[in-house]
Amino acid sequence: MPDGKTLFEKAARGIRTERTPVWVMRQAGRYLPEYRALRKTVDFLTATKTPEIAAQITLQPIDRFELDAAILFADIMTPLEGMGVPIRFAPGPIIESPIRSQKDVDGLRPLDPDEGVPFVLDALSIVRSELPKDRSLIAFAGAPFTLFCYLVQGGGSKDFMDARSFLRGNPEASDALLNLLGTSMIHYLRAQARAGADALMLFDSWVGLLDEKLYRARIQPVMKNIIQEVKAEIDRPIIYFANGGSALLEAASEIGADVIAVDWTRPLHEAVARLGSSTVLQGNLDPSALFASRDELGQEIDKVLESGMGAAAHIFNLGHGIHRTTDPDQLGFLVDRVHETSERLSSDREG
Repeated sequence: MPDGKTLFEKAARGIRTERTPVWVMRQAGRYLPEYRALRKTVDFLTATKTPEIAAQITLQPIDRFELDAAILFADIMTPLEGMGVPIRFAPGPIIESPIRSQKDVDGLRPLDPDEGVPFVLDALSIVRSELPKDRSLIAFAGAPFTLFCYLVQGGGSKDFMDARSFLRGNPEASDALLNLLGTSMIHYLRAQARAGADALMLFDSWVGLLDEKLYRARIQPVMKNIIQEVKAEIDRPIIYFANGGSALLEAASEIGADVIAVDWTRPLHEAVARLGSSTVLQGNLDPSALFASRDELGQEIDKVLESGMGAAAHIFNLGHGIHRTTDPDQLGFLVDRVHETSERLSSDREG
C-alpha cells in the first residue's frame, strides 16, 4: 500500500476504505483440500510446532482467495504447554491434571514466549516474509477465561460447569489463575507482534456462558489490563471476539480493543445502535449461510455489509469459524461478492 497500511489495517483503526476488507475465522484449515492432503503426512501438533508447515498452512487460503488478511495456523491452547501444562488432542484438547486448587495454580509458570513457543514466532516471521505486502498478518491468543475453562474442566464441554462453579466457589484461586493467564497472554501477544504480526486477536470462545455482572466483576478487569499492557509496548490493532456474547456487548466494548467481532446472532446495525457509530466491527455472516444457494448467500452477504455501514469501519468475517465441510468455492464466491457489493456501497455513500 502506498502509505504502508493495508485495507485491513486501515479499517481496524476506524478508517472507511474503498471496499470492505474480508477474511474468515479458521480460514487456514480443514475445509481446504490442500490442507487435508498435507495433514495426511503430519499430525496436528507437529503441524503447529513446525514453523515451515504452519507457515505453509497459513498461506494456503491466501494463495487460493483474494483475502485481505492471513491468520496464523496455531491453536489457542499452544501457550499453555509453555506454562507447564501437558496437553494432548483426541481430537479436542485433553488436560490430564485439571486445576482444582490454589496449589495447582501455584504449580504453573508465566509464559516466556521465546522459550515456550519459539516455533510460533518463527512461523510468523516466515509468513510475514512471504505474505504479499497488501495483505495483513493476524496473530492471536485465547482470552484468559476461555483458557481457564479448559484448564479447570480438563477438556471441552457444552457448559463448562466445573470451570464456572470453580470461578464462583474458589474466587481467590480463580482470580490468581485468570491473572496469570492474563500476564502470559500479554507476553505472548507482544512477542507475536515483534515477530511480524500486523494485528492481534483475542478469542473468548466460552465467555458467552457468563452473565454481565460476573463478566464485569471478574473478567473485564483482566481483559482491560491485557489491552492496556500490550498497547503500552506495541502499536497494533487488537480485535476481541466474545463468542455468544451478545448480552455482554457493551461490557466487552469497554476493554479497549480496537475492533469488536460480533457473532451471527445479532445484526451489526444493532451492535452500532448499542455501542455507537464510532465503533469498528468485525463480522458477522452465519457460517451456515455458506451452504445456501448462491442467490441466497449473495443476499445474506449484502445484508451484512449494509448492516455494517453505520459503524466507523467494518471488517467482513463470519460470525464464527468456517465449518470443515464448507465447499471452498463458496468462500471464493463470498470474497468476490464482498468486494463487489462493498465497492458499490462505498461509491453510493460518497455520492
